[in-house]
Amino acid sequence: MTMRPLLLAALCCAATPALADRIFVSNEKGNSITVLDGETLERIADFPAGQRPRGITASPDGRTIYVCASDDNLVRVFDAETFEEKPSLPSGPDPELFVLHPSGNPLYIANEDDNIVTVVDVNTRKVLAEVPVGVEPEGMGVSPDGRIVVNTSETTNMAHLIDTETFQIVGNVLVDSRPRFAQYDNDGSHLYVTAEIGGTVSVIDTARQEIVHTIRFEVPGVLPEALQPVGLRVTPDNARVFVALGPANRVAVVDGATWEVLDYLLVGQRVWQLAFSPDHRFLYTTNGNSNDVSVIDVAAEKVVKSVQVGQQPWGVVAVP
Repeated sequence: MTMRPLLLAALCCAATPALADRIFVSNEKGNSITVLDGETLERIADFPAGQRPRGITASPDGRTIYVCASDDNLVRVFDAETFEEKPSLPSGPDPELFVLHPSGNPLYIANEDDNIVTVVDVNTRKVLAEVPVGVEPEGMGVSPDGRIVVNTSETTNMAHLIDTETFQIVGNVLVDSRPRFAQYDNDGSHLYVTAEIGGTVSVIDTARQEIVHTIRFEVPGVLPEALQPVGLRVTPDNARVFVALGPANRVAVVDGATWEVLDYLLVGQRVWQLAFSPDHRFLYTTNGNSNDVSVIDVAAEKVVKSVQVGQQPWGVVAVP
């Protein structure tokens, strides 16, 4: 089945000037990107994104979309306005998640099969470094000041802190079982690491490089083994932390000061990753088994809409 009609539809949509935010969703099994209008939440385009697209992010100016095409062993690059594909970036084998330096360059990519983090210059498309880390690296995070990149290794159960100037590991923190995602708060004082099998979120004091709190979850009627933290996002004021709980089909709302769990929001099936709208009014979730995106009103802390996307949505990013 050819993907050409989807691409043509995307290009036709792109001919109209963008008037609203756009939400890009990577569909792992559909091998495509779905684009939603941020105002109407209508599905405005689908375009091919290589084999098994998972991690997705955008340049700081919102003009470029980067996608981990895991089975192509590439990072595919797209124009956010026209959806046209640009020259791809080398990634190392099986890229799953990545993070951009706050300046927009370079890109830090977790290579699960080779136990390395590949550092790529997005302008020259050259590999700058390959940093050996633990077994099965996946999660990637970067400090707000851009000085430290974090990688989480699923089998070693560690968060590795990498200096972005020297590409050397400057710290290791043992966390709970199968860490999947790393996210700093917005002043860089704490680092959150989700653990899928451990069922927890480790809160790490970045100055001391020590765990100072462990967030645990309990949902009535949901088996403990279904509480699998994966994606995580922090509001700009650090007041709230939202955690995707995988097959529990919930997003946990956590107080950013006390780390108390305040609520659980029911979303679609197997909620995986999260992304804020550019103005941080909404939070979008990818629900891999129900093939939809849930829209959470951040201020109200409630789900306001569900939108169907492609097959097995994995990652999401929104740009102005």
